[in-house]
Amino acid sequence: MRVIYWLAIFIVLLIIEIATMGLTTIWFAGGALIAFCAGLVGFGLGVQIGVFVIVSILLLILTRPIAVKFFNQERQKTNAESLIGQHALVTEDIDTIKAKGQVEICGQIWSAKTDEPDGKIPKNTVVVVNGIQGVKLIVHAREE
Repeated sequence: MRVIYWLAIFIVLLIIEIATMGLTTIWFAGGALIAFCAGLVGFGLGVQIGVFVIVSILLLILTRPIAVKFFNQERQKTNAESLIGQHALVTEDIDTIKAKGQVEICGQIWSAKTDEPDGKIPKNTVVVVNGIQGVKLIVHAREE
């Protein structure tokens, strides 16, 4: 493989990262750049590919958590996402098998269910929102 291909891959991945700003291809762009350098030094194609894979994986594992934390520090949860972790009051018995149940949270009534297949939570129980699945909140009873 000609060394120039690694440079082309690096540039394409960098352009994709700049266009999306999603922290998805930057790790592989770094791997392509190091593989390009390995090719310039004179290593063969197998070593270049190995360097690309290893460096890309290392960059992904070691730097992604730091980068995501840094880039998302001003991000605020919006709409329904902001309900996760909050407490709600069961207004209608929750029965996951019968697919029924409601909770009130922030003055709104939501359909709710539990993660347990046979989960039941009685009315007037305080629950914690674990997640959202479609238009239903996934809840569990608050531990005292």
